[in-house]
Amino acid sequence: MTLNKIALCLSIALAGSCSSTAFAKEATSNSAKSSSIAEAISNGKSAININLRYETVDQDNALKDADALTLRTRLTYATGNVAGFSSLIEFEDSRTVLGIDDYNNTLGKNTDYSVIADPETTELDQFLLQYKQKSLAVKVGRQLITMDNHRFVGHVGWRQDRQTFDGVTLAYQPIKDLTLDYGYITKRNRIFAEAKDIDSNDHLLNAAYQTTLGKITAYGYLLEVDNDTDNGLDTFGLRFNGGTSIGEQKISYQLEYAQQDADNAVMSYSADYLLAELSSSFSGIGMKVGYELLGSDDGNYGFSTPLATLHKFNGWSDQFLNTPKEGLTDLYASVGGKVAGGKWAVIYHKFDADEASATVDDLGSEINAVYSKSFTKNYTAGIKLAAYSAGDTTAGKVDTDKIWVWLNAKF
Repeated sequence: MTLNKIALCLSIALAGSCSSTAFAKEATSNSAKSSSIAEAISNGKSAININLRYETVDQDNALKDADALTLRTRLTYATGNVAGFSSLIEFEDSRTVLGIDDYNNTLGKNTDYSVIADPETTELDQFLLQYKQKSLAVKVGRQLITMDNHRFVGHVGWRQDRQTFDGVTLAYQPIKDLTLDYGYITKRNRIFAEAKDIDSNDHLLNAAYQTTLGKITAYGYLLEVDNDTDNGLDTFGLRFNGGTSIGEQKISYQLEYAQQDADNAVMSYSADYLLAELSSSFSGIGMKVGYELLGSDDGNYGFSTPLATLHKFNGWSDQFLNTPKEGLTDLYASVGGKVAGGKWAVIYHKFDADEASATVDDLGSEINAVYSKSFTKNYTAGIKLAAYSAGDTTAGKVDTDKIWVWLNAKF
């Protein structure tokens, strides 16, 4: 039986149509059991999230400038709790509106235009059964999975069709400051609608320990596409993030190192990952500086993070969703704060190759800026831009400008 079918049966069980050993142990009679399930359903909560967004892309190449006005609607219902069990179901729909749809949607439409990765789709975003007690939580079915800062596992929440996964996750806290997480993924439901979802056999292991100076995390992500070939991609790493004070000045920091290995019929390589970041604030202005390395194996293969929230890293113009074979270094700095009741930020990135060659070294630079403001607790509006300037023309990059304007409503 597939995980989807198991999740379906378990969710129906919560509604009272399948037998459940766990529920039977809690109930002394059929009437008591029905009463508990009815109460769980009546105590359930529903939510709606609507996101209207305009995006435009201008690239210095032969592709036409792209424009898209899309409306994403997400409907969620979560039941109450019965003996530690609860269920959640969520649907997601994304449509173009007002006929503004001159863009390559990644599914073969308008390929003479630049890409905007928001295809029209209607799909089951989440469908899961959860068991949760004081120190243990288990989820079975289609679900959001994120690890740490989304660098290796994330939901790509910026896109209209966010990323979810089919599988099982377990979170266990044996002692106060130690958290152990495990996930097994059978399908990656990516941001390109169901046509580009990927069957997989992925194992996610993450252990975090909170100290007085910060959180220490050790992880191992063992990824494999389920296509009857040997294609394993294994990543092991250590992460430390926390904060301290120098006098009255608070400083936050992140340090991370990982090594990745792939050995199969298509490719064999080892590459390193490194992150170092410091942030603080002065007179209400937040400041951050960081360095990220996605290494290369002798200029042949670059470090890869296929499950990440990639839009969050290496510039919002999405030039480096796939790490160049020469690798990538990203030296970045940002400032941000509050003005007129909203939040703003400006970020600068300088990109270079990890393994420079005679033809590829300077990978360009980028400026990002964003302003967003909430109106009551239900509405948020914002504007965001990305301006990428290409470096070596032989690297295959071109100058790219992107602008987004959006209005989000939550009920």
